[in-house]
Amino acid sequence: MKSIIDIMELSTAEIDELVSTALDIIDNPAKYSEKCRGKKLATLFFEPSTRTRLSFEAAMYELGGNVIGFSEASSSSASKGESVADTARVVSCYADIIAMRHPKEGAPYVASLNATVPVINAGDGGHNHPTQTLADLLTIHKEKGGFENLTVGLCGDLKFGRTVHSLIAAMSRYSGVKFVLISPDELKIPEYIKTDILDPKGIEYVESASLEAVMPELDILYMTRVQGERFFNEADYIRLRDTYILSTEKLAVAKKDLCIMHPLPRVNEISVGVDADPRACYFKQVLYGKYMRMALILKLLEEAGK
Repeated sequence: MKSIIDIMELSTAEIDELVSTALDIIDNPAKYSEKCRGKKLATLFFEPSTRTRLSFEAAMYELGGNVIGFSEASSSSASKGESVADTARVVSCYADIIAMRHPKEGAPYVASLNATVPVINAGDGGHNHPTQTLADLLTIHKEKGGFENLTVGLCGDLKFGRTVHSLIAAMSRYSGVKFVLISPDELKIPEYIKTDILDPKGIEYVESASLEAVMPELDILYMTRVQGERFFNEADYIRLRDTYILSTEKLAVAKKDLCIMHPLPRVNEISVGVDADPRACYFKQVLYGKYMRMALILKLLEEAGK
């Protein structure tokens, strides 16, 4: 595991190991506070980010390491035309591990082929965002005690949402998981998710245009934003956007132990009134993301040192 570009590069055993390490970090933070002393993480963010970049930086600092890097392409030599491959080679001379976000799909993969240190994909266009999926998995494990026999509702933009696609792929490897896919027709899950992941494994799933209709059966509700820019017709967007706003009223029929998740940023798809509900887990999700990034940094540096 020299680098991590796609969540599916991790076996279920490796995911279980990362979860176990993250849980130990939560319980014993002092034990890990010097684990990366003398090590440097380079955060190469070619496009803006709040949670992901700061989460990686906080993770490395809490492991006792240091952070170098940049937060936008204009402040790097990319603005002079330097290739991703060359940037990866150069930064490998300064850092022990790299976290890269890039608007072009495949850029972190190219970096991993040319770097001499581990590379973590911190998001590449609409393609992959493996550490967000790790944050999602730790949230589910913490709230539900495991990954098996869960009914997972995914709501909103299922067509373009990279976090949704990655979570389905990761959760599809655990037994007894059922997916409820809630979206307007314009934003339904891509066919390849069904033909490549769900159908070959015989995984049960249903599609619904109504959140309220399926709410009572959900163990997990993963909300995403219905994006106006994805619609050809503004009237269709206006007609649909309020359909998928989660409110306290809509939660009246939900399970008492429902776990409400969201990859953030939130716009208006979860009412702020839901924030006080004990079932709201999206800010916990942010915190769990930091612990999973700590676990991943430790694992990759350990592997690189062998």
